[in-house]
Amino acid sequence: MIDFLDSIYLWIKVLHVMAVLAWMAGLFYLPRLFVYHAERATVGSELDQTFQIMEEKLLRVIMNPAMIVAWIAGLIMIGLGAFDWGAAWSWIKIISVILMTAAHGWMSARRKEFAAGQNTRTGRTYRIFNEVPTLLMLFIVIAVIVRPF
Repeated sequence: MIDFLDSIYLWIKVLHVMAVLAWMAGLFYLPRLFVYHAERATVGSELDQTFQIMEEKLLRVIMNPAMIVAWIAGLIMIGLGAFDWGAAWSWIKIISVILMTAAHGWMSARRKEFAAGQNTRTGRTYRIFNEVPTLLMLFIVIAVIVRPF
């Protein structure tokens, strides 16, 4: 099995990168939807219902599957030796990915609050939170590409 996985390593890497791109697109977009949802829609309105559909589908159809594929492909690559356990860059990346997953979970919880009509956060909160995936992405890309540590 390992020989087979070694032979398709680059394809696993391609799958990982594509999944991360899709996941990141959702992590960038969902907080923006929350900003507009919090600032422009009243609970129960047609606009509220539209935002709920958009947020739920973004999470269920794009973000959740992309996150799962990114994690699985990443873990396979780690299993094939793509992780340098002694290098700081590897740890920065894995910690950032765990934090990215936590951010995903936070957004999922916020979506459920909107769906229940119980959002208490302002658009400003979501604008600020929108920077979290960007910062984590910077850490991950620099750690993987430059490997300065």
